[in-house]
Order: sequence, then structure tokens, then C-alpha cells
Amino acid sequence: MVSFLRRCGSGTIAFSCLLSLLSWCRNAEAQTPDIEAAKKESTVVVYGTVPPQSMQINQGLEKKYGIRVDYWRADSTNILDRALTEWRAGRPGFDLVEGSRAPQIIMKKEGLFSPYVPPSSEKFPDNFKEKDALMTAWRALPISILYNTDLVKPSQAPKTWEDLLDPKWKSNIGIPDPSQHSTTAAFLLSLRKIIGEKWLDFAKGLAAQKPHMVSALAPVADEIVRGEVGVGITYVKYVKQYKGPIDYVLMDKHLSDPNYMSVGVKAHHPNAAKLYMEYACSPEGQKAMAEEGEFVLYPGIHPAIKNAERVAQAMILLDVPTADELKKLTNDFRKIFFGT
Repeated sequence: MVSFLRRCGSGTIAFSCLLSLLSWCRNAEAQTPDIEAAKKESTVVVYGTVPPQSMQINQGLEKKYGIRVDYWRADSTNILDRALTEWRAGRPGFDLVEGSRAPQIIMKKEGLFSPYVPPSSEKFPDNFKEKDALMTAWRALPISILYNTDLVKPSQAPKTWEDLLDPKWKSNIGIPDPSQHSTTAAFLLSLRKIIGEKWLDFAKGLAAQKPHMVSALAPVADEIVRGEVGVGITYVKYVKQYKGPIDYVLMDKHLSDPNYMSVGVKAHHPNAAKLYMEYACSPEGQKAMAEEGEFVLYPGIHPAIKNAERVAQAMILLDVPTADELKKLTNDFRKIFFGT
């Protein structure tokens, strides 16, 4: 505060700066959305990562408030590409963006978002809160080893990440391509929180196992259920969301990818976007998503997954590489996994 005022100068100028700073702080606090204004806007355009059939927020908002949700679904990497392309062309098409942490931070640094804190999110764990109010976490996606229960007995499933390097799993592991999929690249880097500096040796060992590589985390679950691989690295929630012979390994620590919502700074329907965020963070919205197998952040609400509470307690956040770090990381993984 003192250094801020010194840069502003003294007297009237300093007082004006102080008022501006206090105004910013107030704006960063939780704000109840204007429901009537949101209803007048009648529509909200959302770019999101959750499959439409599972995104119960959309149906709930439409039913409760009569606001139509125009929802475009893609993975976080493609959402990042589309949002940045539109932004740089001066034609952002979204009111709200929902996605994983690393791409969301890149968009935040480009200036795409406006600060907003939904009141219900104040009850979320502090380690998921962002001080600048430009991103609001609403769910987390813990990662584990999932396996096909018809092909792999629980006693035979890998218990640690290093267990995946056992020769018996060669050509029998499903993972997203870390040279293309930003969350998987961040996950491999973040393993340093669990296995220390051996994380790079693990990545090289995993590449030597000749894994089946797909475009994203959901197709890994598809491969497991179909029996195309015995095990895979993907989200725990898929044991609830996929029908078939699939289970997960409970670990001491689960690297987790929080997903965030952000209001566009040039949103055409800003009030509807804020109401969408508040509904997503409310107990009603959080319960609806937990019923879909999501690990939401409202206290006491958990998905119907075995040991879900223990998973929630064991979650640690993925590290977030910068755009330049991510580019280098994916290039390094291209060499490690493809030799090019």
C-alpha cells in the first residue's frame, strides 16, 4: 500500500489513487449477481470442457431462471486456441470460459477476463481461491491410475506411478499425448511434487513402455473400458461417468487439475455470465455436478465414488507452466515420446 502511494505521489493524487485501490479491493469481493438484469440478457455463451450431457449447470440454470445457455464444448487446449484467436481478432464470442488451470492462466494474462467472485465460492477451500478474482475454481479433477477390472485384479493393479514402469505393462498403458495435451504435460512435470526430481526419468521410462497415446484424458477411459489397454492415466471421476469394468487406484496424493470459470471482459451478457458462475458454485449446482461424478469444492458435497472423501483430502494442485515453459515442455516430450 505504502509503495503504491509513493508511486502515485502525494496530496490529491495520492488520495485519488487510494480511492482507486479501495474500489478495486471492493470489486474483488463477492458480488451477488443481478438476476433481473441477467434475465433481460436472456442468453449466456459458455465455452466449456464438460460434455453437454453431464453439464447439469446448463439445464439447472435454464430451468430456474429461463436463461438460454449457448454451450460450446471442447478440451481446454482447443478452448484456449479459439478464445485467444477471437480475442486477438477483436471479436470474442464468449461470455464465460470454463477450463483447466494452465490454459485459463494464459488467457488471464492476455487480459481476456473481468474480476468476479460468486458469493457461494467464499465457502470453498482457501487453496483453491485466486486473489485477483479473475478466475474462480468450481471443481477439481484428481488424476490416478485407472484399470480394467476384467483384465486386472485389484491386487495386481499398479499402486504407485513407478509401478507403471514394470515390463508387464509395456504397450498396455493409455495416456494422452503429452506433446499435444497441455494438462498431461503439466501432470508429468508436477510429479516432482510426489517423486521429486525423478519425474523426468519416470517420463522417459513411461515413453519406453510404448503407451497407447490419445488426444485427451476421456479417450483413455474409453480404451480402458473397451479392454484396449489394461491401465491408464486419467481422471478418477471416470469410474462414475463410464459404464463398464473400470476402477481406480487410491493413492496417498492425487495430483489434481482445478477447473475454473471466468467472465469475459468484453462479454455481451455479463450479468447472465455472473449468474451462471454463482449457480455453478451454489450448493444446488455443486450437488447436481457431484451426482455426475464430479469432485466439487463446496464443503460436504462429494460424488458417489468409493473413498471420494479420501481422494478429496489427498488432492494437491498441478504446477502451472508459463506459455513459454509449456511450449518447451511439449517440445521436450515430443523428443522423449517420439524421438523427433
